Amino acid sequence: MTDAGELMLLSILSPELQCKWHLAKWQQALITTIVFVGYLIGSPLWGKFADVYGRKTALIMIGLWLFVFGLLSSFSPNYIWMLLLRGLVGFGIGGTAQTVVLYSEFLPSTVRGFWMTLVSFSWILGVVWVVAVGYFVMPTLGWRWLLVIAALPLIIFIACCYFLPESPYYHVACGNKEAALDTLKLVAKTNGKSLPPGDLKVGSGSGDRGTFVELYSDRKTTITTSLLLFIWFAMAFVYYGIVLLTTELFAKGHSCAATPANIDETCFDSCQLLTKKDYTKIIITTLAEFPGHLITLGIIDYAGRKLTISIQNMLCAGSILLLFICTKSQITLTVFLFLARGLISGAFQAIYIYTPEVYPTHVRGMGLGTCGSIARIGCIITPFVAQVFLDKSPTATIALYAFVCFLAAVAIIFLPIETKGRNLVSQLKETKSALKSS
Repeated sequence: MTDAGELMLLSILSPELQCKWHLAKWQQALITTIVFVGYLIGSPLWGKFADVYGRKTALIMIGLWLFVFGLLSSFSPNYIWMLLLRGLVGFGIGGTAQTVVLYSEFLPSTVRGFWMTLVSFSWILGVVWVVAVGYFVMPTLGWRWLLVIAALPLIIFIACCYFLPESPYYHVACGNKEAALDTLKLVAKTNGKSLPPGDLKVGSGSGDRGTFVELYSDRKTTITTSLLLFIWFAMAFVYYGIVLLTTELFAKGHSCAATPANIDETCFDSCQLLTKKDYTKIIITTLAEFPGHLITLGIIDYAGRKLTISIQNMLCAGSILLLFICTKSQITLTVFLFLARGLISGAFQAIYIYTPEVYPTHVRGMGLGTCGSIARIGCIITPFVAQVFLDKSPTATIALYAFVCFLAAVAIIFLPIETKGRNLVSQLKETKSALKSS
């Protein structure tokens, strides 16, 4: 929820600061981009940290990092300080995907897709919460208080992480049999069950954990990793592009996305602040993520991960192309954005489920972190498309997002492994075995 809230701040904060600090469009876009630069750097490093020192320890450190620099950014005296502090916030956000790793390692394969999709609704709540706070705070208290309030839920996050058990998969990878058994006994006791008979097999714990080269250990593993990197890049580019397009089109008063804005970029007085009506429309398009996630929730454990992600990306590409239809009603524009946002959000959640299922325990954090890091390259580029290039050529902007989304749908089909109903693997050789049998 805090991850989503921090990212949603970008689409609310950048138009406000453009007007307050008389920023050019490229400077406005850079406020968004710098957060994703931080994410790009932080994501693999936090993944490595989680694989070496544990998921729980990593999450506590990430929460502290986000709280401190999120709060400090509210005191930014100028544009340069804002870039620096939001970049550090982005570095922390890069580690939040480790919550997915920890959660997935406690779920059985038969219901993993369902429960991981269900918990993803907290992302939507985080987005809606920030927009709702912005609706009331921005016109009265201003952007500094918005940043302060957005950082406060991190206190609850840090407190909750303290009571989380460490992943038994992590203990097994470290060769710590006693700690793994203690966690499993706690889980069994909590559920009113007893541990099944048998002995727990553990590794020596002496091998490297979180090694990047193991993501490319053979030909098929290389294909899997390479395709995932492109898919994450493409889906992040499209998802955050749609988020930014929503605020840009509403702020400019467009009823037709393909109509040029004709805004003089040197005239700072022509900047558009979001109105309360705009906030309402943003909440409506954000709520589109609910049905998108519900679709994923309903089909991912039946249709499989690959088909779920591919179909949603294909339909999202079609929804983006609907923006070429010019109408006199902003309601129609809202509906088109609603469809695109819901579909890409549902697909994004499914890829978050698929990725940690592909990799073994000792590189699971690194694998997910690396994919998240490459995704941020798409996020770094997309503000300059949705906020700068949109003014130059709305038609090309829409076509680009639809095309990238279509390419992601095709790439997913060629992934070698379908992870539906598959247990999480602990060793790299298990992944290789699955690749040979596919």
